[in-house]
Amino acid sequence: MKKVLITGGNKSIGFETARQLLQKGYYVYLGSRSLEKGVEAVEKLKGEALFNVEAIVLDVADTASVNAAREEIGRKTDMLDVLINNAGINGGLPMSALEASINQFQAVYETNLFGVVRMVQAFIDLLKKSPTPRIVNVSSSQGSLTLADDPTHKYYQFKGAVYQSSKSALNMYTIALAYQLRDTPFRINAVDPGFTKTDFNNHRGTGSVEEAGARIAKYVLIGADGPTGKYISEEMNPEGGIIPW
Repeated sequence: MKKVLITGGNKSIGFETARQLLQKGYYVYLGSRSLEKGVEAVEKLKGEALFNVEAIVLDVADTASVNAAREEIGRKTDMLDVLINNAGINGGLPMSALEASINQFQAVYETNLFGVVRMVQAFIDLLKKSPTPRIVNVSSSQGSLTLADDPTHKYYQFKGAVYQSSKSALNMYTIALAYQLRDTPFRINAVDPGFTKTDFNNHRGTGSVEEAGARIAKYVLIGADGPTGKYISEEMNPEGGIIPW
């Protein structure tokens, strides 16, 4: 049974992704900053007869928490097949380039970028033991420099300097990571789940969590000939998925 670790897996898109991968036969380590909320999420899934799941206390912005999660999972398994870096924050208001504070930038980067780096570096040894390792970095089309600079882009007027730049940085890390592991079985991609209706955006999104979860799960399930080092948004490009960096 393949094993997947999902950060921020106790709610919204992370939770739905966990549900869909459980339905596909995966064993899920469901990362949650709060043990209570993680256990609640696990019990909800078990109530749907999805039993191969357990909660892991995990705060990606805290190195000690990441290391503790690595030790805990390492006691349970000697191999991890999939890492989904889903946890993220938007930084709150104001988001504009002149008004957003340094503290906002630091907090968002701590989770959206440094948290991913922590997770990859902490779990890479377990991932390397899998014959089919996959890393999905949950990004956003808002991180595309090309689209952000295109006046015809549907979200051109949204200029959240803090959140957008953190996802652009995550995209660059994805490129570098995929390149370093290019001659291995790893498949590593930055995937945009789309503008999804969740509490992350005060339910202003237009897509469903089911659709978002399916988009992430799709790039967990790809075969050896699947893409790697790509930036994918099926919302922006329904035909082929690939969008410009």
